[in-house]
Amino acid sequence: MSIVEQVEWPRASRPGELADRSAQVLPDVLSIDVSVVVPVYNEEAGLHQLFARLYPSLDAIAASRGIRYEIIFVNDGSRDRSAAILSDQFRLRPDVTRVVLFNANYGQHAAIMAGFERVRGQCIVTLDADLQNPPEEIVKLIDAMRAGHDYVGTIRQARKDSAWRKAASRAMNRIRERITHITMTDQGCMLRAYDRRIVETINQCREINTFIPALAYTFANNPVEIEVTHAERAAGESKYSLYALIRLNFDLVTGFSVVPLQAFSLFGAILSVASAVLVVWLALRRIFVGPEAEGLFTLFGIAFFLIGVTLLGIGLLGEYIGRIYEEVRGRPRWIVQGVLERDVDTKTVG
Repeated sequence: MSIVEQVEWPRASRPGELADRSAQVLPDVLSIDVSVVVPVYNEEAGLHQLFARLYPSLDAIAASRGIRYEIIFVNDGSRDRSAAILSDQFRLRPDVTRVVLFNANYGQHAAIMAGFERVRGQCIVTLDADLQNPPEEIVKLIDAMRAGHDYVGTIRQARKDSAWRKAASRAMNRIRERITHITMTDQGCMLRAYDRRIVETINQCREINTFIPALAYTFANNPVEIEVTHAERAAGESKYSLYALIRLNFDLVTGFSVVPLQAFSLFGAILSVASAVLVVWLALRRIFVGPEAEGLFTLFGIAFFLIGVTLLGIGLLGEYIGRIYEEVRGRPRWIVQGVLERDVDTKTVG
């Protein structure tokens, strides 16, 4: 078994361009136009349905657009039979299938980043394995990239998620846009397309926690958003709990802006001035009115409020310090147990 050889892949002549290389004499690994990265975590129940729709869709695109593609599945430490099913699929379609196997669960974005490090195409598409974003929509992203865009975001039409999830998503979108000034209509949709130049730039960022769509948006020269359909989950249940969604947005806000720290500093300054005014006012009342025992609970309320604000600030500061701590430890972001691809099997760390 050998380590994957690092090759300098040719770039398109302009961002988003997918050239038809069918007439060029190039090795197979150098003639990939589209790479599809699919993170997989405990998706045993729906993988066969995904295969039944993804491969025919990409085969049809390849025939109609004259392009070549590859699919990179990244098994994110699944505890079910997902890894075995992906291995079987690799044996069925080794010409276009590659499988990266993590030794543990590192999260969706880590899985996508590991896929990004191994893509060969000029256009890279990310797709969730749950079929909520139909694989048949990939052609829209490829056409947008061929039109000259270097980053294609998506907006889900008629979302099939629960009401609380839609409301939470809208609220997080508004907060994120105000704080980071990154404009994404639908930040939760992972069906997106990236030019290779952007993916290579993302790969140079060694952050432990990041939000790939936002990172790509900051590097894009000609981004665009398009509408795509949305469906019910084919099988299984969402891997994003309420806590995971909140955690993701904390990473997004603290990873792309220091506005929360600045806002808290301003709020602290205002509270300090207000507290000073209150102390002067209470001192004057004691001088001219005398002791007032009935104001004790008011002071308790004010004290508890200020303690709460202080704890909030400590927690916010801890978020930023925690990110620094994770970075300076220098630990691998993930460990790849193995890679299934034609003639190559690897064991590396990321």
